[in-house]
Amino acid sequence: MANVSLPIHGRGAGGNPPNRFEPIVLERDPEATLEDEPALTTQYFRDWTRSIIAHNDSPDVGFEYSINPYRGCEHGCIYCYARPTHEYLGLSAGLDFESRIFVKEDAPQLLRKELMARKWTPQCISISGVTDCYQPAERYFRLTRRCLEVLAEFGNPATVITKSHLVTRDIDVLQRLAKIQGILVMLSVTTLDPEVSRTMEPRAAAPERRLNAIQQLASAGIPTGVMVAPVVPGLTDHEIPAILDACARAGAVTCGYVPLRLPFAVAPLFEQWVENCFPDRRNKILNRIRSLRGGKLNDANFHTRMRGEGEFASQMKNMFEIARRKAGLDKPCPELSTEHFKRPGAQMALF
Repeated sequence: MANVSLPIHGRGAGGNPPNRFEPIVLERDPEATLEDEPALTTQYFRDWTRSIIAHNDSPDVGFEYSINPYRGCEHGCIYCYARPTHEYLGLSAGLDFESRIFVKEDAPQLLRKELMARKWTPQCISISGVTDCYQPAERYFRLTRRCLEVLAEFGNPATVITKSHLVTRDIDVLQRLAKIQGILVMLSVTTLDPEVSRTMEPRAAAPERRLNAIQQLASAGIPTGVMVAPVVPGLTDHEIPAILDACARAGAVTCGYVPLRLPFAVAPLFEQWVENCFPDRRNKILNRIRSLRGGKLNDANFHTRMRGEGEFASQMKNMFEIARRKAGLDKPCPELSTEHFKRPGAQMALF
């Protein structure tokens, strides 16, 4: 697929940067225009994975086990740290990531099998540790809903993080888990500015829709929080107090934040995006990021990548803590329980 630098309507990336694992690079004809390119449509491919519960041993990630029903994400968020995962599939972290979606159609069956296994010790599972489980594909494939139904049947607790209003479709299943202290839903809110959101997250729900999702979930008795993630220095960091206040008024009970991360191909994609969309703020944004990341655009160190370092990182942390207290979101995070876990048919096995 051609590699272009100008943004495409409805897409986050402006093109397909080279795959760092591939020696051959397809370059676009410099005389061609966007009109010469074929229309970019989303394609779905079956993912033949043989397991669904992934184990994570990163010391700075807040979960140990996760489920990701989809690879790639049509939301097209330009900052997405998961973009480089498409390179392991021989594709690009750019447009390929947001237009070639791999669907794990057997996810619910695999989850049931793995929960039934005696080696599984009941513990919280994060849904959407990498890509959004409520991205547009979920409307058709309903894998996230079916996985939640399996978790509710077993009584195994889970957390969900999404930026999609589609999560409200599954309030009935989420309520079943909430009754046994088995669910926490986190809405990712990066900005309250609809124009910034539309440009930065072209196919994700608008900010007001995310606030509405928080309100609906909270009203239904489902513990709900907000993740201000990522915080984009020089672009959205000043919104932290307003975001937390708006989410608290909508019904959120807990919150968190993560500064922008730009691993591998995401850094040049983001840099090009800033140049195209916010040229007047380019230097401010990129210099602020470097001030958080030891002079670079990314820091992969486990001890600093989730919070940043330096004076600006301290200012961001202090702003968040003050805003959290003012919004009343500084209470302990709702605890999830495994005491209701049961394997269907386990009682009959006794006889």
